[in-house]
Amino acid sequence: MKFSLVALGVTAALQLVIVAVSGSVALAADTVHNFSDALTAVPLWIAFALGRRAPTRRFTHGLGRAEDLAGLFIVAMIALSAVVAAVESVRRLVDPVPLDHLGWVLAAGIVGFAGNEAVAVYRIRVGRRIGSAALVADGVHARTDGFTSLAVVAGVIGVWLGIPQADPVVGVVISAMIAVLLWGTARDVGRRLLDGVDPNLTDRAEQALRAVPGVGGVEDLRLRWNGHRLDVAAAVALDAGTTIGEFAAVQDRVGRALHGALPGVGTVTVSPVPEERADAGRDDAALGDAGRTEPAGARARTD
Repeated sequence: MKFSLVALGVTAALQLVIVAVSGSVALAADTVHNFSDALTAVPLWIAFALGRRAPTRRFTHGLGRAEDLAGLFIVAMIALSAVVAAVESVRRLVDPVPLDHLGWVLAAGIVGFAGNEAVAVYRIRVGRRIGSAALVADGVHARTDGFTSLAVVAGVIGVWLGIPQADPVVGVVISAMIAVLLWGTARDVGRRLLDGVDPNLTDRAEQALRAVPGVGGVEDLRLRWNGHRLDVAAAVALDAGTTIGEFAAVQDRVGRALHGALPGVGTVTVSPVPEERADAGRDDAALGDAGRTEPAGARARTD
């Protein structure tokens, strides 16, 4: 987060100086977006700090979900940057202003791309290492910003070719690109707030559980993100004669299997279910629903 804040802040500051000299509205739109992207590092930084706090009697799961609240702030910043860029671009279309120092504007677009790409690579690499979906998404966000900086370069080339409207038109295009990014980011944040996870993670977790010695089947499996930690709760089928000591050994093997199969696993909760009950639930599911009451675990698995 510190690296992202400094790198994007310096990039946007350099662009802002050239905006003041050249009057490029496309570069101004890109600069506003880069400033907003730099500011998204602040709420994520705070969220990561809160997520490291130990659980309390009030917040028994800890404060990892602060990361999702930071995601809402990111969505608001993206929306604000889209509105500002669009308004300024339309104003310049109605009231054109000649551009100066086109070479510097071109250089600023290239600097914007380089700064955003450096931050994108770093965020994505670190996000994948620590299992933070929010940080990876913010890295993709920075990469998209880099491509909007290249659009500024296209606007400069258009002006050089004798099309003065190219600069504000590119500003409008950048605003539209920000709006598209806003939709995707809002969708991802909404899914996280509703405890949505990638179905591939659920499949990987189930495969890992079924491969654990002593586990006869998986009757119920639930995953949810708590910040950048993935909490897993599973009801596994065990032999009815399993002792407490044997169950403790199964719990240990399940935990190690899930940590090896999934990124950023946090709390793992394992509940035992008699294997006979799990078999009955599977038989009921195969026969159908007509005139029969299914075990609760079987209904949950079918849903």
